[in-house]
Amino acid sequence: MGVEGTMEYISDFLKKRKRKKKKQLQTVALRVARIDCEGCERKIKHILSGVKGVKSVDVDVKLQKVTVTGYIEPKKVLEAAKSTKKKVELWPYVPYTMVANPYISQAYDKKAPPNMVRKVPDTTSVNETTVDDSYTIMFSDENPNSCIIM
Repeated sequence: MGVEGTMEYISDFLKKRKRKKKKQLQTVALRVARIDCEGCERKIKHILSGVKGVKSVDVDVKLQKVTVTGYIEPKKVLEAAKSTKKKVELWPYVPYTMVANPYISQAYDKKAPPNMVRKVPDTTSVNETTVDDSYTIMFSDENPNSCIIM
């Protein structure tokens, strides 16, 4: 087998060995409906602590918020939380200063914590304006037919 065969074997071995990417420390916030008592809180903590990579679980009963920190994936945490048979979703609220129009019907939520609104996608773009261009041209001074309309 010689030196060349040994070197090929070692190089092939090193190429085949896959390196696992280390997950980053993440914080996942969940909204869990109906956390009524200490038993519910304990149940949620117990189930979420069992997820691989979880470092800490904080439950805020007043806000119905669960914060999970660790080397985790949000989908796995969400699946584990749904196994509690409670309504679970990712934390939908952001500070109202982060939303362009915090008083539109999609953003405003009576159940939101103080100074928070629902996170809604920004629907306005650069191309959209409040006044349609055809109306602007219709009543423009440069338009020779504008006096007919007026």
